[in-house]
Amino acid sequence: MATINSVLGPIDSKDLGFTLMHEHIFSAFAGIYRDYPEFFGDNVVERVVNELKEVKKAGVDTIVDATTIDLGRDIELLAEVSRLSGVNIIAITGWWLDTPRFLSAVSVDQLADSFTREVVEGIAGTNIKAGILKSASDMGGVKPEEEKVLRAIARAHLKTGAPIMVHSYPAGQVNRRQLAILTEEGVNPKRIKFDHSNDTTDVEYLTWLLDQGCYLGLDRYPGMAPSPKARTKTMKALMDAGYADKLCPSHDRSAVRILGPNPEEAQKLIKKYNPHGYLYIKNVVIPELREMGVSEEILNTLCVNGPRNFFEGI
Repeated sequence: MATINSVLGPIDSKDLGFTLMHEHIFSAFAGIYRDYPEFFGDNVVERVVNELKEVKKAGVDTIVDATTIDLGRDIELLAEVSRLSGVNIIAITGWWLDTPRFLSAVSVDQLADSFTREVVEGIAGTNIKAGILKSASDMGGVKPEEEKVLRAIARAHLKTGAPIMVHSYPAGQVNRRQLAILTEEGVNPKRIKFDHSNDTTDVEYLTWLLDQGCYLGLDRYPGMAPSPKARTKTMKALMDAGYADKLCPSHDRSAVRILGPNPEEAQKLIKKYNPHGYLYIKNVVIPELREMGVSEEILNTLCVNGPRNFFEGI
């Protein structure tokens, strides 16, 4: 068992239940929701709470909100919708891809201390604490400022014990360099989850990552390329190889985003892309896996064992 910071206080890993390990309640960029709420349509909190209540009713217990400050993290909003909906929400600290110029003046240890504070003391002057550390790199590989953040979250991890989630680009095997940096800093691979891993169907490469001890976030559903079915076939192959308890399926979905000048049309397009929202895995992926021959024992623990094991460092 492990104690995890949720936005409403500590919870035990045994109480996580069905967990979506990479979602976004609200995403845009830092400060925009408070400064320009008109970009997001009316009744934002009510819309999110109503959706999360439906999600909770359908059996989703916990959501990890992967929104860093540069993606518009609003910690008090997360606490409010968690309290009103009954869904556990786990917030993160760290940085995504939008590293601003000012970070060049900040040292690795300064960043590590800031991330540590957000895990140990609280975020933005509140007592709401982060439960996971996050870093990101993409097609361009690990850029210098991204390496700085990566080393900072490694050092914060060693101080706090909070696990690490990493946005990566598996098609380019960027995970290899990210893993090398984290382990150089002393991080045990079993405390690392590489997200967006179902953006590739290279089972051999994904198996290599698992063999290092890492967890995989299969968290872009439904996705487009690879197709949703190809993503599920990849998951099935990893399950057949014995890694079901190291997988963390999710959607990387935002409940609230900038809708543009035609909100109704934007909402229609979002709904068309994924009519199931946070329930796509429950409504589509699990039935597909059942048809592919995955046992009920494994299906009943999908999105349960992987997240719990990750937090417990198994």
